[in-house]
Amino acid sequence: MSLDGAYLSAVKAETSVLIGGRIDKINEPTPDTIVISMRKGGSVHRLLLSAEHNAARVSLLKTAPENPASPPMFCMLMRKHLGGGRLVNIRQPGLERILHFDFEAINELGDLTRLTLACEVMGKYSNVILIDSGGKIIDSLRRIDVSTFADRMVLPGLIYELPPRPDRLDFRNFEFADFLTRLHETSGDTAKRLITIFEGISPILAREWIYSAYGNDDLSDSHPEILFEEIKKCAETLKNNEIAPSLTVTPDGLFKDFTFIEIKQYGDLMRVINKPSACELLEYFYLERDTAVRLKQRSKDLDKFLINTEERIRGRISAQTLEIEECGKRFALKTKGDLISANLYRMCQGDSRLVCENFYEEDSPQVTIDLDIRLTPPQNAQKFYAEYKKAETRERILNEQIKKGNIELRYIESVFDALTRTETEAEIEELRMELTREGYLKPTKKDTLKKRPKLSAPIKIISPDGFEILVGKNNTQNDLLTTKIAEKTDIWFHTKNITGSHVILRTNGNSEVPESTLIFAAETAAYYSKARNSSQVPVDMVTARYVKKPNGAKPGMVIFTNNRTLFVKPEDNTEINTEIRYQKSEDR
Repeated sequence: MSLDGAYLSAVKAETSVLIGGRIDKINEPTPDTIVISMRKGGSVHRLLLSAEHNAARVSLLKTAPENPASPPMFCMLMRKHLGGGRLVNIRQPGLERILHFDFEAINELGDLTRLTLACEVMGKYSNVILIDSGGKIIDSLRRIDVSTFADRMVLPGLIYELPPRPDRLDFRNFEFADFLTRLHETSGDTAKRLITIFEGISPILAREWIYSAYGNDDLSDSHPEILFEEIKKCAETLKNNEIAPSLTVTPDGLFKDFTFIEIKQYGDLMRVINKPSACELLEYFYLERDTAVRLKQRSKDLDKFLINTEERIRGRISAQTLEIEECGKRFALKTKGDLISANLYRMCQGDSRLVCENFYEEDSPQVTIDLDIRLTPPQNAQKFYAEYKKAETRERILNEQIKKGNIELRYIESVFDALTRTETEAEIEELRMELTREGYLKPTKKDTLKKRPKLSAPIKIISPDGFEILVGKNNTQNDLLTTKIAEKTDIWFHTKNITGSHVILRTNGNSEVPESTLIFAAETAAYYSKARNSSQVPVDMVTARYVKKPNGAKPGMVIFTNNRTLFVKPEDNTEINTEIRYQKSEDR
């Protein structure tokens, strides 16, 4: 896991500001999380102790999480023993992923006693343990008995013991000779060898040392002294608390790794976000990651519905296209009718076939036409003409249905594209409501009872030249921007033949807009589209007065004229984003 012992050491340095503070409140917002509020110097600090399997950590919090109506048993036990206690020390055994918080508190007899709260950040074995002055376990957030882990039980009344500690070097204090010996004793990938040699380092930190020392060419076996110096430099950074916490984000927005130094090993393959403190990065990392996971779960059913709807529409269009190909054979029916009409003098009622020359083809080859013996020759001719007309009418109707199907398909694709860019549960709910209004989803009883959520605001961006740019997050907002908010002199942007957001450049009546601002707005439109990962995207731009929404058109669907097309690279220009809310003006 990314939260290694070295990073926890940086967290320990930041939480040291709490030493001397007194406990004000103790809460347990989730079954695996403890939040201790402490007062010191007139300020309130929140200490988070988490034993979640995939998010175990110790950190200072800026925001207070929501607490349950009634406190759980372990929370009540903590309040009983630690309520009003004073933090006197924070300890970390080496670079183990364990922090011990020592408190002085008054017991039931009125005596001053010393208690320790051990927070073990160890993946699925993470725990928060309350220990008395004699080293006995009072209780723990997660009890571990012999059936769970026989080598180290955590139960009330047992003596607290540290987990087994492998013989590894502390990279903050080691000699080159020891490092060289252990490097030669291990084999395999250099990063894994470093993890085996040093205590409390994660794979990303080991890889960053190697990259900083050698770049993309690993020369650790031939030039270990360079790697040694790089590790020593990192150790000094940690000792002097001159850290630069950073995390990586994949191109599809997933939060991957973090460490206490700036991450450079990925180059342009990943986005790197820096934070001023170790605790702030932890809070940001887990909040954003958990939000992304929660959003993915909330949108999973909607995502599946849109995929199935898109497949169904494509299947219908494909079947209709095959029918049109069959309708294309109708001219043979008209030819048969014409040939029968031209040879009526050679036919009698009751004939089962007509053998004649096909004068529509070169050399007039003989053809055989099957007849209905129940019909007269003229009636047989009319039968073929009727089938021809029926096929002609069916082809016209099928073409209209295919046209409507393609419009419907583009609409579903636009909703799907908007879903991939949702950032809050409210935005997902807006898409769900839009699909319900359009008849794709059936309203449930719950939908009719709950209060309609307030529409979220479009994204606002200020260009380097000071022009305001608005971006719709979904089709409802696209309609609002294009038909209500945009003035006639504003400039409208949209990716050419590609689903995406409507983007409005507010000109404020200014007829001269810098070319750089037009490109900036076009890059934004390309980024908020299905083609955001492309290298070059065509973007249509047109004055808003030439953009119209046809009557009965689906949300987000417009037509326009007098457009100009720019070819740009998608860019995320939202670093200075702020959300705005617009009130519908009476004159619009």
